[in-house]
Amino acid sequence: MVGRLFNNTRVLEKAMDGSWLRNEAITQNIANVDTPNYKRKEVSFEKALSDAIDTSSFKGFRTDKRHIPIGGSSLENTEINVTEDNSSLDMRLDGNNVDIDAEMALMAKNNITYDTLTQKLNSEFKKLRSVISEGRR
Repeated sequence: MVGRLFNNTRVLEKAMDGSWLRNEAITQNIANVDTPNYKRKEVSFEKALSDAIDTSSFKGFRTDKRHIPIGGSSLENTEINVTEDNSSLDMRLDGNNVDIDAEMALMAKNNITYDTLTQKLNSEFKKLRSVISEGRR
């Protein structure tokens, strides 16, 4: 019962972790805009997070980390992947594929996402505080 009460906060926490890591990757990309042969970093977590919260798929119970997972992954095992983007190598002659304008737009979008997640998490905590305070009456 209590686990379901905090399920939304765990999902929001994992999404905020991914958004924070994405912000660090974008910041690193911007800092290395003039570094020769630097390849931009990308962070992907939305698909893995979506699969983890999808309750329609069958998920096996693992008693040991070495066991093979069956079905969808759990929220705790959802990994946030940082990868190098090698798709647009012809951006510049020095081998750097960072586009400063695109990175700044991604940073603005990511900041809005992070702020929205923060507001949603605060809203969840306000709901919990309201339930606890009403229970005292």
